[in-house]
Amino acid sequence: MIRSFLPSLRRARLQVPAPIMLLIGMFTLHTGSALAVTAFAQASPATVTWLRLTWAALLLLALGGRSLWRAVREATWRERGAVVILGTASAGMMMFYSEATARIELGTATAIEFLGTLVVAVAAMRRRRELVWIVAAIAGVLCLTRPWQGDLDLLGVGFALAGAVCVVFYIVLTQKVGAGFGAVHGLALTMGVGSLVTAPFGAPAVIAAPDLDLILFTLFIALLFPMVPFLLEMIALQRMTRTAYSTFSSMEPGVALVMGLIIIGQAPAALQIVGMALVVVAGIGATRGERGDRPAVPEIVRERRDRAAPAEGTADAVKNVALTLDPGSTGSAATDPGAPDFGATDPGSTEGDTVKVSGAELVDAGPALRLRRRAT
Repeated sequence: MIRSFLPSLRRARLQVPAPIMLLIGMFTLHTGSALAVTAFAQASPATVTWLRLTWAALLLLALGGRSLWRAVREATWRERGAVVILGTASAGMMMFYSEATARIELGTATAIEFLGTLVVAVAAMRRRRELVWIVAAIAGVLCLTRPWQGDLDLLGVGFALAGAVCVVFYIVLTQKVGAGFGAVHGLALTMGVGSLVTAPFGAPAVIAAPDLDLILFTLFIALLFPMVPFLLEMIALQRMTRTAYSTFSSMEPGVALVMGLIIIGQAPAALQIVGMALVVVAGIGATRGERGDRPAVPEIVRERRDRAAPAEGTADAVKNVALTLDPGSTGSAATDPGAPDFGATDPGSTEGDTVKVSGAELVDAGPALRLRRRAT
């Protein structure tokens, strides 16, 4: 399935500009989030979240196919452990976000959770003057929540802040998971772990009183998010610089505000619009210090050895093979000038494919995983 699906994605990226793909993914993501809020009238946020995670996991596991299980078998214990931790952080992020949006506006919950992303960005710069963006974002959140009016739902804000903490762990762990697994494989395993973690909170209600309408509705939401946003982002990130990607990502709280208004009628007050603008400006400002000359998500190719011993005389030679992939390409390899040519290039290879090279296996790990908040 992946063999036929991923080439279609590569053809599509040549026709649609990467920023447009990213924006479409954002609007699709928050359409799914807004529709999930409407489902809270039928079931608890925990139940809806578990159903969404379970559907997403099943769809992605099916998409991964046999190559997914091969990747799991070949992974180290450290790589598997990183997936478990990331899946747990993802489950917490989704659960807390759902609980927050059940109590406060969608745009407000997204802006508060966005503080986690902003903290990671500012901490990476290590310059004191960048703290001004944190201050601006906090001021924006205060304008959004308006605590001085006395009707603030503290529990909803608390859930959103807990989600922001999970976002920090999510971002930090994502790179480690991406280094060990391909994009589709990494997300499939992460969603699978998330489904297991949230099962004690959401599964009992579904088992006790199954609601076919709710189950099918959550399947539709899962198709909207994370499937479509992730697949669009998987293509777009290979063609955008880090600065451009981060700048567009900073618009996400604003997109959530718009979709909350359109789908569930959450009309913001004038002061809340000002607050949202402050959060978006803070996000954009925090990204300006990043270097913009590299792709947001470069592709990674890693080398694995066969379980069988390599042929005599090939071990040292294989070590000298330096694999590189241009951003946005798959299935191509370049050897070190001083190393012999093993014919490692396989034009037909796609994510998860393996290429035999003199007794060794070269595994195309696909794009480095950068899910961000795609599990919210």
